[in-house]
Amino acid sequence: MGIPKYPVVPKLTSKQINDITEIVFLKEVEPKKCDAIFVFGGSHPGNWMKPLEAYDKGLGDHIIVTGGGSSSNMRHPEWNNSGMSEAEVIVKNLIENGVPRDVISYETSSMHSIANVIESKKIFNFEGLDRLLFVSKSIATGRQYRTLTKHLPSNIEFIPYPFDTSFDGQTTITRDNWMLNENNKSLVFGEFLRNMIYGIEGVIIAPKKEVAGLQDIVSHYKLMFV
Repeated sequence: MGIPKYPVVPKLTSKQINDITEIVFLKEVEPKKCDAIFVFGGSHPGNWMKPLEAYDKGLGDHIIVTGGGSSSNMRHPEWNNSGMSEAEVIVKNLIENGVPRDVISYETSSMHSIANVIESKKIFNFEGLDRLLFVSKSIATGRQYRTLTKHLPSNIEFIPYPFDTSFDGQTTITRDNWMLNENNKSLVFGEFLRNMIYGIEGVIIAPKKEVAGLQDIVSHYKLMFV
């Protein structure tokens, strides 16, 4: 049994909300020129629109695209490319919008974010990179940053380039409003738990600090993690 997508959220203090925001969304940073652009798999238009934007801005000379599919089968309504892997759809849209094929590397085997990174090492040599821009949903930025940090060379600086999403088709989740909607609050709390528990288990780098007052809840959900 894994961590629920919509766990029960305890009453949170302002300090806990701020700490959870920093763990899940990371601190905001200005994007800067990187050696390459890494794209986590996903079935949202942002998965190709955001790396296209980054490439057009000159933020990276090469694009590494990942994603075979997802066990959740959750797809954005505008993602109507059935039969193709996530990476193939992303690459198709990048090329159709002017990105040269020879600056793209991609894999189609991975089914989750940890596998995105592990499988990408089979099709791209990360040795010698100093800085890597990574594209992901903003709600997953912290977890995916810690995944990259765990599985890629330690000298690389990872720069987030996130995009906001909506999971109910109505409210876009951002670092500033997630706590105002009960479903979005639950989604973000689930991401907080994944960051903490995956870190404890050693599959990603653990957050540098705990959130005071939530240690018992983290321990409770850790018992459910398999």
